[in-house]
Amino acid sequence: MKKTICKVSAALICLGMISCSAQRPETAAKDGFKPSLDTSSDIHIDIAGGYSNFEALEAEFDRFNEYYPNVELVFTKIDDYNNMIGTVLNGNDAPDIYVNYSWMYGREQYSSSIEHAEDLSDPALGLDLGCIRSNIILNTDDGTLPMIPVFSNTYGMLVNNDLFKKEGLSVPATYEELVKVCDAFREKGYKSPMMGFSREETTSVFTLTVYPFFCRTVAQDADAVAKLNSLDPSAGEYIRPSLEKLQQFMNDGCVDIDACAEIENNYDAVILRFFEGDVPMMACSGDTVSGTKKRESRSEAFIAAPFAYTFVPVPFSDEGANFLDMPNLQFSVNKDSPNLDMANEFMRFLITSQELNEMAQNKGLMSPTRDLSYDSMYSAFGNIPESRILSPEVIGLTDDAVLQLRQAVYKVGTGEMTIDEAVAGFGSFDN
Repeated sequence: MKKTICKVSAALICLGMISCSAQRPETAAKDGFKPSLDTSSDIHIDIAGGYSNFEALEAEFDRFNEYYPNVELVFTKIDDYNNMIGTVLNGNDAPDIYVNYSWMYGREQYSSSIEHAEDLSDPALGLDLGCIRSNIILNTDDGTLPMIPVFSNTYGMLVNNDLFKKEGLSVPATYEELVKVCDAFREKGYKSPMMGFSREETTSVFTLTVYPFFCRTVAQDADAVAKLNSLDPSAGEYIRPSLEKLQQFMNDGCVDIDACAEIENNYDAVILRFFEGDVPMMACSGDTVSGTKKRESRSEAFIAAPFAYTFVPVPFSDEGANFLDMPNLQFSVNKDSPNLDMANEFMRFLITSQELNEMAQNKGLMSPTRDLSYDSMYSAFGNIPESRILSPEVIGLTDDAVLQLRQAVYKVGTGEMTIDEAVAGFGSFDN
């Protein structure tokens, strides 16, 4: 009997081992990752960024530990990140991987964030760069790739789908339809069919609606981009069509500016105002959208009367909406890391459609991958024709030029300046 029990136990153990060994390769095949280093490695990897918490990334740590159980991955928040990351990289406790931004490229004060970055375009690293939308990958003068997008961002509007369904209206796809929808909602008693943050210039309702339209007007004009980037005063004429479109937008009564002025900030207040349930459309950025899920439980109005909502592009032109495709958060690998091989191994694990999509969904941000259909919140952007997908990375607009545009549209939108005054003021607006 003892021999029989032993044989049965041994058989069960073998079956368990076979099951586990079969399950692991299946997982690896599914997400395209297979370990290339010693899986018993005992290594500490530090990733630095400015987020106060990064639960979505920590979930990826747990998944990576299924392959490398002894590798400790830690996310470290650095206060005043943009100004301090250079100092940290030059110090003794430099991170192995760190957050980077495209706008830091070419700016002297952020040179350390680029100089310390490994060239991630090296084929030897085995990163699946093909899973990422190529138009949001940073184009550098020397062809190197110091950073890879792990999240992307765009501008659009949150749509209360239940209100559209209740009133028998369709989400607008062109500017003409947008005006008609706003008129229809007002006739049905909705005071503010479309709203957005308007107290400050940054991500104001004016920028959110105009910037994609503006990019379309200069996308194929290299001379215009060069003049805009050099802050040539004469480049103000290139923003005139966008200012005129904004003026039309305001005159058409699409936005109630007085109602917008009651929104205190472009994040919490925007979300909670939308959750009141009486606003059909709320202009905002993808960053704001990322905070919606966590704030559903903070809105008494939403708890009492929840509704379905999605994020769609603003149809600001007659031919249809433009998708302004921008990188959000990007990762760089410190080329001087003492754990460079394992840091690259984690990046190889992370830079796949499955992991990036999973992390983006957990964070509530748009994924940088080619397929946006996986997330119903952002799927509308995946339906935009390629001809109307615009990327500042490809167009070549600098942050300085965009800042001038934002100031101009804000001053025109709020009535502080006329179009002619804003055009003449291009290049002179303060940061």
